[in-house]
Amino acid sequence: MKRMIRFSVLAALILTMLASCSNRKVTRVSPDQQIDLSGRWNDTDSKQAAETMISQALSERWLDNFRQKEGRKPVVIVGLVLNKSHEHISAETFIKDLERAFINSGMVRLVQAGEMREQLRAERADQQDFASPATMKKWGQELGADFMLQGTINSIVDSYKKEKVVYYQINLELSNLETNEIVWIGDKKIKKYIEN
Repeated sequence: MKRMIRFSVLAALILTMLASCSNRKVTRVSPDQQIDLSGRWNDTDSKQAAETMISQALSERWLDNFRQKEGRKPVVIVGLVLNKSHEHISAETFIKDLERAFINSGMVRLVQAGEMREQLRAERADQQDFASPATMKKWGQELGADFMLQGTINSIVDSYKKEKVVYYQINLELSNLETNEIVWIGDKKIKKYIEN
């Protein structure tokens, strides 16, 4: 009899768990909608930080100085943005947000970095053997970058009982590739208060 009761309770518990799992509801929302479930770094933080920082960078003196001296738009390459925060942050997503903001500004020219650049070079190498001479892309025609953007994402966490404050600081530096001169430094701060 005790076995039968235990079995019935166990079966009821399993059925309840299965039923609760099937009640999941997924709703499609606009990618522009701000949703913050966990309080951790998210897509909204990445987009806002990138747009704010690129807007800052493009409103500073280095850009006018370069255009006056060279008579053209500067060429920028986005290098590494290191995640030194306490949580996993996709630096690649943030880098793409930075690149998008640069391109959308129309004020600079942007060139590929890292693995993407290597893929372009590999394709150009293949064309030397397999493309017609009329359409083959030549070596030595790449656009050289004038400036490189690099940076870090840092965080500080302060918590007590069921409350937590997470502070993010994104630091970016734009350097002249020929002289190594830092021509712009910017930062963006994000602070989140989380109650459990």
